[in-house]
Amino acid sequence: MEERSVSQISTAKVIAAFAVIYIVWGSTYFFIQMAIRDMPVTVMGTFRFFTAGLLMAGWCFINGEKLFVWRDILSAFFIGFLLLFIGNGAVAWSEQFLPSSVVAVFLASTPIWFVLLDYSKWSANFSSPGIIAGLITGFVGIIFLFRENMSDALSGAGNTWETISIGVLVIGSVSWVAGSLLSKYKTTAFSGALNSGWQMLGAGLAYALTGWIRGDWHSFSWHEVSASAWLAVLYLITIGSLLGYSAYVWLLKVRPATQVSTHAYVNPVVAVLLGVFWGAEKISALQIAGLGVILAGVLLVNLAKYRKR
Repeated sequence: MEERSVSQISTAKVIAAFAVIYIVWGSTYFFIQMAIRDMPVTVMGTFRFFTAGLLMAGWCFINGEKLFVWRDILSAFFIGFLLLFIGNGAVAWSEQFLPSSVVAVFLASTPIWFVLLDYSKWSANFSSPGIIAGLITGFVGIIFLFRENMSDALSGAGNTWETISIGVLVIGSVSWVAGSLLSKYKTTAFSGALNSGWQMLGAGLAYALTGWIRGDWHSFSWHEVSASAWLAVLYLITIGSLLGYSAYVWLLKVRPATQVSTHAYVNPVVAVLLGVFWGAEKISALQIAGLGVILAGVLLVNLAKYRKR
């Protein structure tokens, strides 16, 4: 589908939506790590997405929308599985072993995955030397970012789970981009709000089922969860999901996917500031250099696209 021009929609609404995914999503890495200190990832994901999905669907019902179009529900469930269960779940799972700031820095490479996976634009993208140079630069940045972790793993001095987390993040990134592109190009009878609501409900059910299979619900104790963890979950439900995710799904419909993916430029900066100053996390000079190289690669990709336009 062709994106609607900004002149056909509210410019202020577009700017506000971008501000939300730029700032709000940068903060969610910090709050995810705060929440999973006291509860399993599957339990946190169930509370976050199932609650947000119910609230969104309820709001749409009050506004007179038709909730049940089963073909579109199944499609929304699948997209929610890719985006929120695998994509966001990879982030939450990896934050058990990596600082939230490092996870966010790695995901600065997301725009590069958009270029690689959006096959409808391959002929244009891969005929551009600037885009190819940007892709190579971005992957060099990823190597810089995790060089210390990989060196420790190969020498036997590192944490094996930290190394596995790198692979999980790659899978999550690919799944997130695949779900985003499917959400963009898939036509649906639902409004953006209702579509995101069903996606969150589908993801919430997947988290709940996974938690039941793993036995997380049996071992989970409500009384052992701190007030700060519950507040973090509340933030993720209201600000991260209801506001942030809905803004993201809407932007995918009205703006180019590569432009929407630019939230990955700002999110790591916000996450690093919160993690370092509030969470007492540490990020090395080499990892900061990796962030710079990744962003340089993304910039090269987008400069090449703007020159073509």
